[in-house]
Amino acid sequence: MFCVTLDAPDDFDGWRNAARNLALSKVPAQEVSWHVGASSGDLFGGAALPQVDPSASFAVPRPFVDLAQSAILHSDPERFALLYALLLHVRAGPGVVQDRADPLLRRVDMLAKAVRRDIHKMHAFVRFREIEAVDGAPARFVAWFEPDHHIVRANAGFFIRRFANMCWSILTPECSIHWDGNILREGPGAERGDAPAEDPVEDIWKGYYSAIFNPARLKVGAMMSEMPKKYWRNLPEASLIPDLIAGAQARESAMIAASPVPSKNIEAIPGARENWTELRAEAMTCTRCALHCTATQTVFGEGPADSRLMIVGEQPGDQEDLAGRPFVGPAGQVLNDALAKTEIDRSRTYLTNAVKHFKHELRGKRRIHQTPQTPEIEACRWWLGREIDAIRPPVILALGATAARAVLGKAVTIGKVRGAAIPLPTGQELWVTVHPSYLLRIPDAQKAEEERARFLDDLRLVRARLDGARLETV
Repeated sequence: MFCVTLDAPDDFDGWRNAARNLALSKVPAQEVSWHVGASSGDLFGGAALPQVDPSASFAVPRPFVDLAQSAILHSDPERFALLYALLLHVRAGPGVVQDRADPLLRRVDMLAKAVRRDIHKMHAFVRFREIEAVDGAPARFVAWFEPDHHIVRANAGFFIRRFANMCWSILTPECSIHWDGNILREGPGAERGDAPAEDPVEDIWKGYYSAIFNPARLKVGAMMSEMPKKYWRNLPEASLIPDLIAGAQARESAMIAASPVPSKNIEAIPGARENWTELRAEAMTCTRCALHCTATQTVFGEGPADSRLMIVGEQPGDQEDLAGRPFVGPAGQVLNDALAKTEIDRSRTYLTNAVKHFKHELRGKRRIHQTPQTPEIEACRWWLGREIDAIRPPVILALGATAARAVLGKAVTIGKVRGAAIPLPTGQELWVTVHPSYLLRIPDAQKAEEERARFLDDLRLVRARLDGARLETV
């Protein structure tokens, strides 16, 4: 057994030199024991590293080096052994670094991804606080951070570049780094009490953070994933978050009420039926929200003006946006199949969407769907209300939570309202089911089959209602 002792937990150069010698000497991975620090060596000792020609070397793909430099910063004590095993694996077949199905590569890649996330958190959540200058010395700023992995030294360059003209220190339990404007020094680990607990300037920052908080964009799950609570005690704005979350719904309602965008109710407008052709032409130039800036065109509803059933989806997808018609993409094919199986004639049905423009983000050349948010739904409720008033269908079917919210003017849980009629103030009734795109996203084949069967059952209830059957309401 060979025992390798590295100088530090992030000693990539030491690992690389030892791994090169071992690999050139064809030492198997299971015959190497890796340790950090002189006091943590193998209890029973180990053989000295094999000696090789100092000029001897071998080539590995650059992606392997990049991967190793990240993964070695992980706190997993097995990382050195895993990297050496992967090195031998790559030497035997360089194409391994492109094989994402390889179990060893996947495990090392997971370590590297965790390190990169930790580095990102350090960039985002380090907060410097000013300490009182002594004897005319320049102001100094100190931050406390608790990384999950050995990333402090690797991250130093980022803070030097970003705060080059400041004198600062970043204290962590493992080590500390200090920058005086010219030289970076390292020091031992510290305790949280060694860093200042507050800074007068933070009151200004908290006021700003509170002012820019947008309740309409609040996604608590996403926020907690990006900013876990372990970082909150080091963030001055974190003390505001519970109250901001608690008051988000009220603030959102106030924003909508104060919006200059007309937000008429869904209730039918008394009077004659509107001219659908004129309504559609007017919608083609809609600029009520920012989605018109990136979409190809308005995708308005289509179907007979005397339809007894209106189906409301969420928003047009990529293919709908290009074609200018609702439900012509993959989700539309699922819907067509379900309508045929339940004997609902699509040609006699009016189909539309809660939001009339395609909301998406670009990833390369692909346009990836994004869920509409409250302001966009509210802006388009005006159009949906006029469609309902123009068509006056006795039965409306909402596909998904966004569609249900657009019709009702409030959020509902599909599981609670599914399978029963919801009476509307206009005398019409609403039925709610899932969106066909949900059925396309279910990875488990058996689960997908069960959900498709439930979807068909929901459509059969709607068909029975159209035929005049008596059903329960909620």
